[in-house]
Formats: sequence, structure tokens, C-alpha cells
Amino acid sequence: MLAELKELWSFRELLYTMVQRDIRIRYKNSILGFFWSFLNPLATTLVMTVVFGKLLNNDVKNYSAYILSAYLPYVFFQSSVLDSSQSILSSIQLVKKIYFPRELLPLSLVISNFIHLLLGFFVFFLLLLLNYLINPGQIPFRLTTIYLPILLVISFMLSLGMSLLISALNTFYEDVKFVMSVALYLLLFLCPVMYFIENIADNPAVLRHPLWFKLYNLNPVADLCVAYRKILLAPTDVAISGSIAKAHPMPLPWMWVAYSAVFSFLVLIFGYSVFNRLKWRFVERT
Repeated sequence: MLAELKELWSFRELLYTMVQRDIRIRYKNSILGFFWSFLNPLATTLVMTVVFGKLLNNDVKNYSAYILSAYLPYVFFQSSVLDSSQSILSSIQLVKKIYFPRELLPLSLVISNFIHLLLGFFVFFLLLLLNYLINPGQIPFRLTTIYLPILLVISFMLSLGMSLLISALNTFYEDVKFVMSVALYLLLFLCPVMYFIENIADNPAVLRHPLWFKLYNLNPVADLCVAYRKILLAPTDVAISGSIAKAHPMPLPWMWVAYSAVFSFLVLIFGYSVFNRLKWRFVERT
């Protein structure tokens, strides 16, 4: 694997070019261009805020910010895996004619999506500042934001590992992309994006069966969504379903962050290993 990494480094200029190409192609002939990267998550956040915040009488202050803080990293993971699933097949003729490290194809897509994630968080902080200027009060920026780079690295490892694995498997079994499309759609509801982790932890049914909460936390994407929200926004009390009481905010779950980091690193190693074993058979794909 070290030999592959050295070779990958020697092709870094090609990687840079491919990332530029991916970004340009995505918004080619689009009037709004890059702004679509912001409008899509912002529009989704607005709908979630109206439905879960207003119609269901969720009284969490600045509820849209809590949604967006978890939705942005989820979208990065989802987009990276789905975009990468077709990366080899869409360039199969190039793969057959020219030699270059095949992992550049999914890697370039993950990096381009990562750039959109960074831009998304830039917009997120601008919205926090705008909300503060309109409604002065508690300063929205927290000291724990310094942990953001750690979570970004973990998210990148997890997304890249899954992208390498799925892109390699989908080259031979195209059902993989359909399975992942459904799985990632369902994953949204298994992550605390539209709701809070406290809604799960303090739910009466979960309290009667604590094992469900432990199983829930085996999902590294959910753990990362929780961690992003905890470091970026102030703690808030959350209404519990079926109760008039409110759950007090949980502390930053460092144990879950550590678990997600180890899990993501192992997924990256496993995904890259599978990709390297299969990449020499890509030319056999007809």
C-alpha cells in the first residue's frame, strides 16, 4: 500500500486538474453555478425547519442552525459515496487506454465534495453572524469550534474509504449503486439531523431498552452529526416525545468521536485495500 501512496503522490498535479474538472463540470451551463452548493442544503434546511420547527411546534431557538450543522456533513458523506460509485464506469474508456492511478477518480470526487463542505460551513458561519446581528444576544461562535478540523478529517476518511470500496464494487456489480442510494436515503432518518440525540437518549421506549441506544451509536455518521452540532452550537433543552418534560443537553460525546475516528480509519484502509485488489480487473469491464 505504501508503494501505491507514493505513486499517488507523484500524480498529485493530475489530481489537482481532475478536481478542477469535477467542479467545473458539475455547474457547467448553470447560471447560479457554485451557489447551487448552498441553495440545496439551505432549501432542505428551510423545509425541515418549517415542518419540524413550526408545524410540530419545536421551540428550539435558531432551530435551522441545528439542522444545518448536522445536515452539511451528512450531505458530504452521501454525495461523496453516490458520486464516486459511478466514477470508474463513467471513465472506463479512459481507464482502458491510459495508465494512471485509478484511485484518482473517486478521490477527486471526494475532494471536490469536501471543498463544497468547507464552503457550506463558511455560509453556515455567515448565517450565524447574520442571525446574531438581527437578534443580538449570546455570541453564536463557540470556543469548541477549534475541534472542527478533527471532525473534518474523520469525515473525510470515512467518505473516502466508503467511496473507494463502493466505486470498485460498482464497477462489476451495478446493483451496488442502487443499494447505496436506498441505504443513504434511509440513513438520513437514522442520523440526528431533523431531531436531536437527546430525543433518542431520553425517549421512554429507549430508556426501557438501553441496548437500542448503544446500537444507534454504532452508526459513525450519526455520531459525527452529533459531534458537529455539539462543537458548533450552544447546548439547548429538547422536548421529549410523549412527555411535557424537556431533556437537558448531553455533553460532547468524545467516546463516540474516538469510535468514529477508529472506525473511519479502518474503513479507509479496508476500502483502499479492496480497491487496489480490484483495480487491475477494471480493464476487463466491457
